[in-house]
Amino acid sequence: MDWQGQKVAEQWMQILLLVSAAIAFVTGYLMGSFQLMVLIYAGGVVLTALIIVPNWPWFNRHPLNWLDPTEADKHPKPQPAVVSLNLEMALDYEFQPVRKLCEPFF
Repeated sequence: MDWQGQKVAEQWMQILLLVSAAIAFVTGYLMGSFQLMVLIYAGGVVLTALIIVPNWPWFNRHPLNWLDPTEADKHPKPQPAVVSLNLEMALDYEFQPVRKLCEPFF
């Protein structure tokens, strides 16, 4: 499933669940049966799962183009630079705004 397929699947899921909830509520209200409402909604959830969960071909209409492994080796990921600070420098830098605020009092 590609990125656009995920978006379409989520939209269809929301639509199907909303429609099944509306149908379940109206039917349960008209028949006066809470149990019937819950059963209809559960059926809608199962139907939605059967439609959305499998990786259907229409969810993969825009496949991603991956790099070949040899191409990825030519462009290695940049490594973060290691910066070493001693403890006094780190504490001085960290508490510098606090020292400026407290300066008038000392």
